[in-house]
Order: sequence, then structure tokens, then C-alpha cells
Amino acid sequence: MKSEILKRLAKVVCLGAGVAGGTGAWADPVFQQPIDCTLGETCEIQQFMDHDTGEGSRDFACGIASYDGHKGTDFRVSVPMMDEGVAVLAAADGIVLGLRDSMTDRRIVLPEDRQAVEGKECGNGVVLRHAEGWETQYCHMKLGSVRVRKGQKVKAGDPLGEVGLSGKTQFPHLHLSVRKDGIPVDPFAPEYDGETCAYNGTGTLWEDSFAQAFTYQPVKVIDLGLADRALDMRDVVDGRWSDFTIEKDAPLVVYGLAVNGQEGDRLQLVLDGPDGNIVDMTQDGLGKPQAQWFAFAGKRHPAGGWGDGSYGMTVRVLRDGAILHERSSRVELVP
Repeated sequence: MKSEILKRLAKVVCLGAGVAGGTGAWADPVFQQPIDCTLGETCEIQQFMDHDTGEGSRDFACGIASYDGHKGTDFRVSVPMMDEGVAVLAAADGIVLGLRDSMTDRRIVLPEDRQAVEGKECGNGVVLRHAEGWETQYCHMKLGSVRVRKGQKVKAGDPLGEVGLSGKTQFPHLHLSVRKDGIPVDPFAPEYDGETCAYNGTGTLWEDSFAQAFTYQPVKVIDLGLADRALDMRDVVDGRWSDFTIEKDAPLVVYGLAVNGQEGDRLQLVLDGPDGNIVDMTQDGLGKPQAQWFAFAGKRHPAGGWGDGSYGMTVRVLRDGAILHERSSRVELVP
């Protein structure tokens, strides 16, 4: 299938690791989207498999949307969506090889949190065995949500459980790992050669509809909204203001959350109302790369309160003055 896997398999065999199946030919699998959401709307791919063999990290498109040693693809959802329930789906036909459904849902923030999940970083999850030595692993599922049993046969698209916050994680997401004879494979670039730094939807292990619809956008705004007070990162990640409605006599604060920022990247926040611009603020550049970062800015209500009508917000990621990504939304203040 791919020269890089063949090289790694040959190396493992030489080391006496006893990889079953040798290095004979096999048919490439085809994987479906493993989570019930709409990319770019209700979920985002935040991080990809790390292809850097050193201490740094590099995703399949030579970008920064990964971290050192990351062996899968992370599909992120919001906390409110997680609470409602987002199904984790089998990416292909297979048999349940193993599972876990006993770990609590919590963020890994402190050293003691990391110690508590040592050896169980995947959290609650499922491993499926497919044909010809292929496996997929689904991590960080919600406690009590796993709905399959060991040895059960499943079809592509069958629900395995729900996205949660178990294991080593700081935000709700599904971590999908793909392996061939125990060796990690990137479904976006199974024939990764370290030189191709573009994505055109071909040569992947994804079904055509997903591969063609996917757009590689490593640095992006993943959430924006309004509040009536100063915020912190936990407020935004937890979606505490997702149902906010404008009050005529309260402050208006616009916020944005972005991922995979590089040093110097900035967030620009713009808020307009029926009477014109309310906020137009650009934060100072990041001092170092950030997996996720946010900003907010606002104003007190004017005399007589905010006017009835439409309020539009836009959040942009800027790099060297250029717009890398932006997201917009509108809300109405009705009498």
C-alpha cells in the first residue's frame, strides 16, 4: 500500500517484534467520518497525526495542527453539544476487539489529573479490528455511553457510544487512531513522504464524499458569541454563553476562540449594531504557539440602552496583517 508503512514494517520485523502478516500486499480500507456532526459547523478537526520524527510536530500538510507524538485525528465538539449527545460511529465494518467504559469525564489540567489517567490516556473507548491487520481506536468517550460489547460485529456508521471528556483531554473530542499491524497510519496521508505539503482530497483512506468535502484549515476560529461581562477561557470552552440574549441595559461583550495559533497571530473582534460599530479590537500578537486561545472586548450600554435590530459579530485570525480565517454570526434584539 504505502512505501513508508512497508519500511516501518520491515524495521519492526528486523527488530524481532513479530508483526503478523509480514509485508505482503493488502487492500486499502475506506473509512467514513467517525462522528455524527457537520465539519465546520457543529464540529472541527483540531489536530492531526504528528509526522515529525523528532521533538517537534508536523501535520500531513507540513502545518502545525498537531503536537509531538500525536498518533491520531481529533474531532472537537462544544460542551453543550457533548451534553446533548454526539454519537461516535464505526469508521468501517469490523469486530469489537476491546473497550473501556469506567472512567469519569473530566479535564486533565493539574499534574495529579495526569497521574490519575496514566496508562489509560484514551479514557473510555473502543477498538475495532478490520480486515488485513487494520484497526481503528476511538478515545475519550462519555462514561456510560459505550453501547457495544467485545466480539460484536459492527457495520460502518453503527454508533459505538458518545463523545465525552474521559482520559487525557482538555476539551470534548473524539480521538481516532488508525493502525496497520500495530503501526500508526494517517488516514489523510497514508503515503506521507515528508515532501508533499498540500491537500487535494486524493490518496486518502477516507471515503470520497468526506475527502472531497474536507478543507485543510489548521488555524481557525472555532467559536464566537456575546456575553455581558469579562470572560475567561473556561467560560468560552464550556459554552456558558451559548444561549445569551441581549439585554437593552447591560454591557455587550464579543468573544472569539481560535486554535493552532503561531507566535504573533492575533484575534480581531468586530461587533456592529443597528446604530453602527460597537467594537473593533485587535489583540496583541501571541507570545508563543497556542493550541487554543481567546479574546474578548466590549462596551457599556449607551444612554437609553441598545437599540432594537440586528447585531453582527465577526472574529478573524490575523497573521502579518493577512486574514487566515474568520467566522461571523448575527443575533437580533427584538422589542
